Amino acid sequence: MAGRLRAPTGRYGGRSAEERKAERRARFLDAALRLFGGTPGYRATTVAALSEAAGLSTRQFYEEFRTLEDVLAALHLQVNDWAEQAVLAALADAGGLPLADRVATIFGAYAGNVTADPRRIRITFVEIVGVSPRLEEQRLARRARWVDLLCAEAAAAVARGEAAPRDYRLAATAFIGSVNGLLHDFSAGWVDATLDEVVGELVRQLLGILRPAAWDPGTGP
Repeated sequence: MAGRLRAPTGRYGGRSAEERKAERRARFLDAALRLFGGTPGYRATTVAALSEAAGLSTRQFYEEFRTLEDVLAALHLQVNDWAEQAVLAALADAGGLPLADRVATIFGAYAGNVTADPRRIRITFVEIVGVSPRLEEQRLARRARWVDLLCAEAAAAVARGEAAPRDYRLAATAFIGSVNGLLHDFSAGWVDATLDEVVGELVRQLLGILRPAAWDPGTGP
């Protein structure tokens, strides 16, 4: 009989404990996107309501998260990751394009991703703001990643002779603020324009930063 005994596999219903844990976490985050990003919003959601929306128990909630703020933090990172992945994929496809086309590709991908679901806009630009010092630090850190990406693209454009040489960090920070504000207002219905028109305006603004009227491309980087 001893030879027939097997060590526990940790699997139930064909899934490992890690897979079940990941599924529970995903269900909580999906429910949070619906409640935090829609009705009633983060501040009016309770652990019980989120657990019910996820089809799970409050006990299972506390096995995955300590607080609702932890859920919001994880969801904010996930929404930003989705947008970042869309932009990086677009950048990979736009490697050989001229600057104007490359910029249009970047912002088309970003705007298309974040506006595809208005709840993502609300999580990124509304619900996360002012919750706690911890989440403010996270929000600014993610914004800094977008600033770094823009600065890297600007530096590459300068090296190719497509943009004026300068320190772009301050300009990129200001521009990201414009991007966030315009896309939030567009998503809320406060901007009378199509998404293509919004992207076109952002492209023109960024090209104006990279190629100021006084810049002479013949001077080189």
